Amino acid sequence: MIRNVLSIAGSDPSGGAGIQADLKAFSARGVYGMAALTALTAQNTQGVSGVHLVLPAFVADQIRAVFADVRVDAVKIGMIANAEIAVAVADSLSAHQAIPIVLDPVMVAKGGAELLDHVAIEVLTRRLLPLATLITPNLPEAAALLASPVATTRAQMAEQGERLRAIGAKAVLVKGGHLAGPESPDVLVTAEGPVWFEAARIPTANTHGTGCTLSSALAAELAKGAPLSQAVANAKAYLAEAVAQADTLDVGSGHGPVQHFHALWRDQEGRQA
Repeated sequence: MIRNVLSIAGSDPSGGAGIQADLKAFSARGVYGMAALTALTAQNTQGVSGVHLVLPAFVADQIRAVFADVRVDAVKIGMIANAEIAVAVADSLSAHQAIPIVLDPVMVAKGGAELLDHVAIEVLTRRLLPLATLITPNLPEAAALLASPVATTRAQMAEQGERLRAIGAKAVLVKGGHLAGPESPDVLVTAEGPVWFEAARIPTANTHGTGCTLSSALAAELAKGAPLSQAVANAKAYLAEAVAQADTLDVGSGHGPVQHFHALWRDQEGRQA
């Protein structure tokens, strides 16, 4: 049976992040993707130049319409943007906590634009974080949620993951892409303790949408029934190859997108792209 996964997130017209990246990742991981939009953005590979928020009541209407008609096997939450939308999403999902919910606390775009206001961080922490099966902050996002300095060591990453669990998260994947050095480790923190997932840092500027893609791949794996640790391993391996193949694309002049369909697309000579 093909699983159905709903993304609740913002739109990226350049296609590399947000809803567009989520739907690509869902398809690449073999699940049927659906989307409820929280915001429209004007952005490209060089940055975000404008944000238009969807009315919170209409965000809730979109979510309600999907659940009223379609079996939803997992949910991914991305860009929320303000406190009112965070409340609308939390209220809409409160009756659906039996399914996996992956929360990617999107706060800052790759180009530096703030995508989540400071009031919303408190609402996200209080209302959405306890609903999530897994949250996937990068180092600046984990620091913002905790009002702490950004972690610079593995020990600090694991410690911040434990602190996020203490304030309500069921499980936390702290992503170490911002750490200095040749490695890009992530740590999964659960009630059973920390588990590390190692990866070499891939030399490319084309990393637009990596957080969206990883969290969507995780939601897809959980929808298919993978245990949490295996879901992380599968999603991280998928993302690593998507980043490794990113330079096969020619999209924009800034931080280009990853290659979501690296296992499916072939070039004009018939070679795998």
